[in-house]
Amino acid sequence: MKACTALLAFCCARLFAVEPAPTIIAHRGASGYLPEHTMAAKALAYAQGADYLEQDLVLTKDGALIVQHDVMLDSTTDVATRFPGRQRANGSFYAIDFTLAEVRQLRVLERFNPKTGKAVYAGRFPAGVGEFRINTFEEEIVFIQGLNKSTGRKVGIYPEVKLAAWHRQEGQDLSKKMLAVLARYGYATKTDLCYVQCFEYAELQRLRNELGWKGRLVLLAGGKTPLIDTDDGLKEIAKVVDGIGPALSAIAEGRKPTGLVERAHAVGLKVHPYTLRTDALPKGFTDGKDYYRFLTQEAKVDGLFTDFPDIAR
Repeated sequence: MKACTALLAFCCARLFAVEPAPTIIAHRGASGYLPEHTMAAKALAYAQGADYLEQDLVLTKDGALIVQHDVMLDSTTDVATRFPGRQRANGSFYAIDFTLAEVRQLRVLERFNPKTGKAVYAGRFPAGVGEFRINTFEEEIVFIQGLNKSTGRKVGIYPEVKLAAWHRQEGQDLSKKMLAVLARYGYATKTDLCYVQCFEYAELQRLRNELGWKGRLVLLAGGKTPLIDTDDGLKEIAKVVDGIGPALSAIAEGRKPTGLVERAHAVGLKVHPYTLRTDALPKGFTDGKDYYRFLTQEAKVDGLFTDFPDIAR
């Protein structure tokens, strides 16, 4: 009976374009199965029933918005062998030092430790296998909207502004470029299937107030911060953002909710924590489904990021 009820809710949400609850956000695509942020990982996540697909955004030397988790290319591409000698003094290769044409030449690999060459998650897609490439933000939007047309589904996008202040120090405005693309493809208001996320609260304030973004905003948080750890902080950010994206560790200690979700809901904020990984579960949970049920039914999150959208679905 529970399975039938869940399926009915899923179908109704799609039929009437209602935001599904809980919302399944594919973290860098179906990155538990394919190299992160590749079009293949996004296609699989779409097929596995994700409600939103995430895009981490960084800029190239010539100002192209590419979908890449890090401002460095070291951990997910063959940049070190393709362009030896192009690293900075710290030994890292930065996307902003390469043109889009150069980035197109890179192979995307399963995430690895550049110092050891070993995969971060040993049980995932084999290292060095396949011909995967970096996509632009625009290419990915066209792809998702194309699938929405051909399938009749309504799957959204969830871009993250990566290191906005750092990009400006490098002479480029990531947020402005992102907003131009969003406007071009019909993402402009809170009714559109788009959340913009960022770890920098100052940049979220800039997006809302200076740049005039009228869509939904989410403040990401990786550790302790008064902005989400206190009631006053939550009330303050609720004037600007629509939700928070804390680490899962902030949601619960073991099987005991911390109360953050309840406090965020009290000021009207959605809670979309990150990241459910079946190959990196916290202690006390038998499998990914067990953890997902706890987060959605007991901790009562509104949605969550996962490397395994099929487990959540």
